Amino acid sequence: MHGAVLELAGVRKRYDSLVAVDDLDLTLHTGEFLTLLGPSGSGKTTTLMMVAGLQQPDAGRIMLNGVSVANLPPYRRDVGMVFQNYALFPHMTVRRNVAFPLEMRGTPAAEIARLVDEALALVKLPGHGERLPKQLSGGQQQRVALARAMVYRPALLLMDEPLGALDRKLREQLQLEIKRVHRERSISVLYVTHDQEEALTMSDRIAVFNKGHIEQIGTPEELYDRPATRFVASFIGDTNLLAGRVLGVAGGICEIETAAGRVVASARTPIEAGAAVFVAVRPERVVLATAQAAGVGLEGIVVEQVFLGTSRKYVVRLADGTEVVVLRPISDPPFAQATPTVHLSWAPDKATAFSG
Repeated sequence: MHGAVLELAGVRKRYDSLVAVDDLDLTLHTGEFLTLLGPSGSGKTTTLMMVAGLQQPDAGRIMLNGVSVANLPPYRRDVGMVFQNYALFPHMTVRRNVAFPLEMRGTPAAEIARLVDEALALVKLPGHGERLPKQLSGGQQQRVALARAMVYRPALLLMDEPLGALDRKLREQLQLEIKRVHRERSISVLYVTHDQEEALTMSDRIAVFNKGHIEQIGTPEELYDRPATRFVASFIGDTNLLAGRVLGVAGGICEIETAAGRVVASARTPIEAGAAVFVAVRPERVVLATAQAAGVGLEGIVVEQVFLGTSRKYVVRLADGTEVVVLRPISDPPFAQATPTVHLSWAPDKATAFSG
């Protein structure tokens, strides 16, 4: 990835007394797949709409390839857009739908035919050009919408919950298809979703939105393994959160006293002894054993176990009543629910400590 195709600086949007987007800074690199992830009302779709020109910011700058688009209407912004509801013209064939943006730009007929054939081949619908949208499945209609958005090779592709109306299996298939198209075309993508798994699967980087601002931005691995805030830790994937106070810090590793015992974790940012913190540890990072780990760890009893096919989920109740979820591979011997006491521990680099 080289340079920046999109830059937002100090962007703000209000709806009466509601601040939808608050002083937002964001950069999308050329060829990058950047996802805006967050719950409903967090500001991600409003941000996308401002980039598209369908909403106007109250303050701040939006730059596309180094040029301000503040005064440009949507059709002059050199962006393609894919919506959740496909937005295909029902009376037009697939070929006419895909050709439409080229016709609006006055592209010669021979060039339109070539580009439409190329776009339909890219989304694996080469023989569907003469069908109407109603003759296609939901997944096929979304492929047509993708082909239409890319056919004129825009500088930036915007996608607003494009897979939200599809069933799980088809959604997972199209996730891989969109990533393939992104890879083959090296296209820059700004993608909006509230689905954490979808964001982790598809993105080069993820910006986690909450109440109109970005809580954290980074690679899927960074957000999953090193969340910066309690919101990010709890919103992305499953996690165990324990409150405690730092007893000491050495080499970026904190020893922390919780209500159920002492644990260790890596510091996300500089933390001093005595600070109140939260510890985030993923269920698959927790070691469940019948013998106490060296020096630190928690004790509890197994109150529930669930067979998940490739793994087993255990719910362990600690001495203070807190329940911790643990995932173990199905190949590991199961723990009996009657096991009197089990011990929980983890490597320091598998847990993250951050101030509350």
